Amino acid sequence: MDQNFGGVIWTNHALQRLKERGIKQGDAWATFNRPDQSRYAKSKGAWVYYKTYGTEKIEVVAKKNEQNKWVILTVWSRPVYDQHTYQKDYKNSARGGFAINLLKKIFKVQ
Repeated sequence: MDQNFGGVIWTNHALQRLKERGIKQGDAWATFNRPDQSRYAKSKGAWVYYKTYGTEKIEVVAKKNEQNKWVILTVWSRPVYDQHTYQKDYKNSARGGFAINLLKKIFKVQ
């Protein structure tokens, strides 16, 4: 991993999180460089950039330093579920299946 990858500065913290979370530095850079969307971060002057890759959303937090250069502060990912997939997974889960079967028994529905 490179602390100056893509022409931006990567903090040691960000590089460590990439490694721990199994995120490719190129994917994180692409998220920062061409995000699907962005928003202000809680940290003053920082932004959160989002990009979805299949069923994974990568999020990158970045801000400009005193020299007006971009610094990547941290990176993480989270799974993305569409509504159809979520409903299907819930119905097939142990809790979802139990609840549905219980309701069927209570109301004697097949």
